[in-house]
Amino acid sequence: MRARDKTAVSALRSTLAVLDNAEAVPVGAAELRGVAIEEAPVGVGVTEAARRELTEQHITDLVRAEVEERLMLAAQFTAPAQADRAIRLREEADVLLRLLDDPGTA
Repeated sequence: MRARDKTAVSALRSTLAVLDNAEAVPVGAAELRGVAIEEAPVGVGVTEAARRELTEQHITDLVRAEVEERLMLAAQFTAPAQADRAIRLREEADVLLRLLDDPGTA
């Protein structure tokens, strides 16, 4: 962000969002229905749930999936009007690949 590299910032922000979503705890159908007001939990933090811990391999797999998705979308943009978008997607994929190859570069 300090280097003001918009492509890198975009790739990293969207990938961080994917990782954040992967850490979310799944909600079952019973939790979605809720409970009667008199049975509702009361107090600070009672509705908080611990987030899932992702393994390093899981994180790597998610980042690789983001790279593959960007490259697949870039390949679909074949019209001349879409060339800029395809280039940007490939650049974002390169940023993520560099991150996987050398984590200290980000």
